[in-house]
Order: sequence, then structure tokens, then C-alpha cells
Amino acid sequence: MSFDLTVDDVRIHGERTGTGPPVLLLHGIPETHRMWDRVAEHLARTHTVVATDLRGYGGSSAPPTPREHSMRALAAEQVAVMRRLGYDRFAVVGHDRGARCAYRMALDHPDVVTRLGVLDVVPTAEAYARADREFALGYWVWSLLAAPAPVAEQLVLGAPRALVDHMLDSWSDVPVFDEARRELYAGAFRDPERVHAICEQYRAAATVDVEHDEADRGRGRMRCPVLVLWSATGAVDAWYDPLAVWRQWADDVTGHAVDAGHFLPEEAPEEVSRALDAFLEP
Repeated sequence: MSFDLTVDDVRIHGERTGTGPPVLLLHGIPETHRMWDRVAEHLARTHTVVATDLRGYGGSSAPPTPREHSMRALAAEQVAVMRRLGYDRFAVVGHDRGARCAYRMALDHPDVVTRLGVLDVVPTAEAYARADREFALGYWVWSLLAAPAPVAEQLVLGAPRALVDHMLDSWSDVPVFDEARRELYAGAFRDPERVHAICEQYRAAATVDVEHDEADRGRGRMRCPVLVLWSATGAVDAWYDPLAVWRQWADDVTGHAVDAGHFLPEEAPEEVSRALDAFLEP
């Protein structure tokens, strides 16, 4: 079932399927909730699966400006959506930007999030604190999108498909993105309001999101179990010890590398589904 719910003037689009304990799935850049199609179909056998588009992506709207674009704000929107759907407590699994929204949700709403899955990320503050030449060259998209307005927006709008194709091609190991899927994902990057919202999220990542993360280092650790999955061939594996990093933020952390590129749910849906089955089992 598709739905559109408005939270503080932002329309959040999503789909709900299956029955059982609720789990929220959040996508990353440059994708939409459709990145979870195969994993969601599997999880819906035993869970109620809700997959949404973050603000600015897919069927969700870009908020009126000015507006805070921190992950704290995005997480609060998603919690409100789940409450409107009737779920006061739920598991959440996020990939890329969706993982940053998901772990912020677990920190800000510990009584809401029962289990947390993070795919192919380390916390934003950790990424910036350890940034070096490899980070600057490998994660140049972070710097591009965080560049001052309207420079970043104009550059993206000048060649939206080139940026989307770059992300899909250079961050993946398996050729899973056909023309229809590429066009679906490129849609947000042709819309000035959506591009502005996406760039504002990256500007927030480099500023307020880091501040929020640093403040939480001394506030306490995540209460819920955390599953960490990451690409065996990507930057997270090469630059960090992912389990060691996440164990600085939570007590109950498990996980492993997946033999795929960055887009784990699309490149390795069977392995991701098996890992989530085991993790989400009541």
C-alpha cells in the first residue's frame, strides 16, 4: 500500500506491506525507497515493512525554506510518519544517508527504536574527524554538495544524470541499475527545490550533524542492538574498522562485510535479507 503523509509541511511518500513487527527502511543517495524492493519483499513475509522516501527524494517533497535540514530533523519526520501509521516502537534499517537518519533516530528517540541496522557507513562525526586526502578524493561528493548555495545547486542542475550515473557506477561492483532505475533516481536531481534540499542536508552534515554527534559521545550509548553491514570492497572497509567504530556508540554491535559494492540491498539482496532475518527475529 502506497501512502503520502504530511509532517510539518513536508509530504513523505512511502509504501507499507506485510504483517508482523514493524521495520522502517530508509534509502541513501541517489536513490529512493525503491532500492529496498527485493529486501522488502523478503522481510514482508514476517514483518510489517515500511519504506519511505526521505525529504527531497522520490515522492517526498522538499520542505519550504528556510528549514533545518539536519538528520535530527529528518529523523523526527520519520518517527512522526511511523506514529501516524500506528507504530510507536519499531526497528529501523538505513543505507547511506538513510543510515545516518536511522542512527540519529536511535540516539534521539531511544524509546522508539527497538533495533538499528546501518549499511555501509560510520557516524558522520567519525568520518569528518578522520578525513584525509583519501577521504577528500573518494568522498568528493560530500564537498561538492556542501558547497555554498547556489554554486552546488547550479552545478548539479547543469548535469544531473552525470552525477547520478557517477554515483551508481563508481560506487557499485555489480551492474544492477538499468535505464528505468537510473531515470527514477535521477528525477530528484532535475528539480531545483529537491536539489536545494539535498545540498542543504550535506551542508548540515558538515556542521550541525557533526555537532550533534559530538555532543552524544558523552551523553550515553545507544540502547538498542545494532547490526552493521558494509561493502567488502569499499571505503568503509578500507578506511575503518567498522565494528570497532560502532562499538564506541553502542554496547550490542554485530555485523560483517558483504561481498558487494556500496549499494548492498540492490547488489546483494539475498545476503542482506538473510542478515536482517537473523537480526530482526523476535
